[in-house]
Amino acid sequence: MANVVLSQVDKFYGRTQALRDVSLEIKNGEFAVFVGPSGCGKSTLLRAIAGLEDIHQGTVAIDDIDVTAKAPSERNVSMVFQSYALYPHMSVFDNMAFGMKVNGVKAPERKERVHTAARILRLEEYLQRKPSQLSGGQRQRVAIGRAIVKNPKVFLFDEPLSNLDAKLRVQMRIELQALHDQLGSTMIYVTHDQVEAMTMADRIVVLNEGVIEQTGTPMELYHKPATEFVADFLGSPSMNIIEVETRENSVYLGRDKLISYSNEATPAKFGIRPEHIRIGEAHKGRVDVQVTVRESLGGEAYLYTKHTGSDATFVIKTDGMDNYQAGDLISLEFSESHMHFFNGKGTAIWAD
Repeated sequence: MANVVLSQVDKFYGRTQALRDVSLEIKNGEFAVFVGPSGCGKSTLLRAIAGLEDIHQGTVAIDDIDVTAKAPSERNVSMVFQSYALYPHMSVFDNMAFGMKVNGVKAPERKERVHTAARILRLEEYLQRKPSQLSGGQRQRVAIGRAIVKNPKVFLFDEPLSNLDAKLRVQMRIELQALHDQLGSTMIYVTHDQVEAMTMADRIVVLNEGVIEQTGTPMELYHKPATEFVADFLGSPSMNIIEVETRENSVYLGRDKLISYSNEATPAKFGIRPEHIRIGEAHKGRVDVQVTVRESLGGEAYLYTKHTGSDATFVIKTDGMDNYQAGDLISLEFSESHMHFFNGKGTAIWAD
């Protein structure tokens, strides 16, 4: 196990800056997840830690040792890629043992390490099979086993589940969490899938255009987003974020007053998550809306609505037992404890 410390890291591709002044500490034994949209720099940052990408400024330290100038093989990290990259002509055993053989590890130790990893990953009965005889999830476990046998200080995962179907991704998420609990190793995981980030991470790092927007536990980021970007990115459906007006120290959505305030910061947008909206009788609540679409998912439903006094739209999550349909007029009530406000630059204001 080891900590990973990044200090003021910059990375350029020609004139394009992929990472901007990135400073971050990943603690010993932590499961950290880098998340963000395509092109945000999350894979570049992971590859910089692995030594697969040179950085133009800053430092990378692993286990309190500066590895900025060290080759990937000297960093004691192991990386699992999106592609399994297994040798099709080799058995599972030989695929897992090959790297050790190249590095001169004795045969008895290779055998012991492979069998230990196979036991952890429940691959013992597949050791003599070829990759073509395995399912996608089993192949991914072999790729992970190949990383385990190296006994690295840090495991790096670059979107390892993206080639699997939805059901298998859920299963592999559970297996990776169990693996982390069993090994206690430092793991850094890159994904564009916020569900993976929310369910797996000890700590999430949200990136946007090469900049860290916010770091924190999944619940911290979900309930206390520091920026409009984080609020919008985490959550499915995402947070309702609506442009508002301020008049006489009060926030208005069209003609509807949302809240009074005494803070000097002036809100430009209001946000609330779909599950934090309560529905009241028409004209008895705070904000009148008309249902445009009902999306029923069995155990829950989503109501897509349009505000009657503006162009604002809201998505509302219900328990699925309601009978609201397109065309119904309903009123919405918001608890102040679940309301979010952002200034014109997209920074959260009035947050605890």
